[in-house]
Amino acid sequence: MIYAFDTYYYEDYANTVCIAFEDWSSENEVETFIEQIPVSSEYESGAFYKRELPCIVSLLKKITLRPGDIIVVDGYVTLDNDGKIGLGGHLYTELEEKYPIVGIAKNEFTTPDSQRRRVLRGESKTPLFVTAKGMNVDEIQLKVEQMHGSYRIPTLLKKLDQLSRA
Repeated sequence: MIYAFDTYYYEDYANTVCIAFEDWSSENEVETFIEQIPVSSEYESGAFYKRELPCIVSLLKKITLRPGDIIVVDGYVTLDNDGKIGLGGHLYTELEEKYPIVGIAKNEFTTPDSQRRRVLRGESKTPLFVTAKGMNVDEIQLKVEQMHGSYRIPTLLKKLDQLSRA
């Protein structure tokens, strides 16, 4: 199963949503998980994970992960060639490196990272940025290209974003 997470922040709480789907090319989700929790910290430039990681970890407590499951985050897993990690990298460590983590980001992080791949989808000239730990990033690049939907943002990730803002 693939579990994709996104969090949207309101004034005093965070709305975290997870969509579970069977395959990278799935058009529909199998299950949806939603949780609202108080915001634990303010946004800190360069340390986004401090705000979002607790939200994902809290919602993960409602999900039974199995060997072979993959987790997708809205953001980066790796940030540069010097070993700096993003939200997904911190989640990978938090989960004791038991589950592959894939980061799919909409905005470019400017430092060079040999583990970052650009994915162009549909007619868009603006790429998505893919990083991973626990899986080969080149394989993930192909999987993201094949995700359902004819636009830049795959169908299920667009739905995930909309649910997090609802």
